[in-house]
Amino acid sequence: MKILLLEDHADIGRALAEALRHERYQVEWVTSEAAAARAAAEQRFDLAVLDVMIGPREDAGFELAAQLRDAGFEGQVLFVSARDAEADRVRGLDLGGDDYLVKPFGLAEFLARVRALLRRGAQNRRAVLERPPLRVDLANRRITWEGEDVRLSAREFEMLELFAHYPDRVFTVEELQERLFPEAGSGPRVVRVYVSQLRQKLAGDVIETVPGGYRLGLG
Repeated sequence: MKILLLEDHADIGRALAEALRHERYQVEWVTSEAAAARAAAEQRFDLAVLDVMIGPREDAGFELAAQLRDAGFEGQVLFVSARDAEADRVRGLDLGGDDYLVKPFGLAEFLARVRALLRRGAQNRRAVLERPPLRVDLANRRITWEGEDVRLSAREFEMLELFAHYPDRVFTVEELQERLFPEAGSGPRVVRVYVSQLRQKLAGDVIETVPGGYRLGLG
């Protein structure tokens, strides 16, 4: 899971980013609305954690959330703020936020809110994808091809799961490497190896090579 973190307070931002990375989330920590907007335009995030007040701008996080939603951002949004007025909470939710956490808060509660939001986002996606002869049961982590079970490695399943969640989206090699193999030292080659393995176990057209990268085939 990939998380965008907007927090301009260095100590808080560092603590939140480290806590999230310790839980094995991929984190993009930025300190300005402009940097957050650029990151959201260039990458896909499952969750945006937005501090409401950035520098002297008291509503920066609110304004950014509205901008992201207008641009089609489909991930979850968690506001964090020292402002605890009901009007602020209501405004944040009305602008497309999914949760609102008041500072100061403990890291345990913060991480619990993150997990809950990410679960909610996953549940909103289809539990089963069917593109005959392929069937991907995301809830039970089961793959069938022409009615027969296919055994995939954990990494192979993660790759197919990502394509299944977004069946019409084109993923670049660089994006797949960053999302699925952030620790790999072999560069883009690891992506091509796993695409090849999926094609061998399922069919050559299950993952299409298209201009810009790969997408799920069989459409």
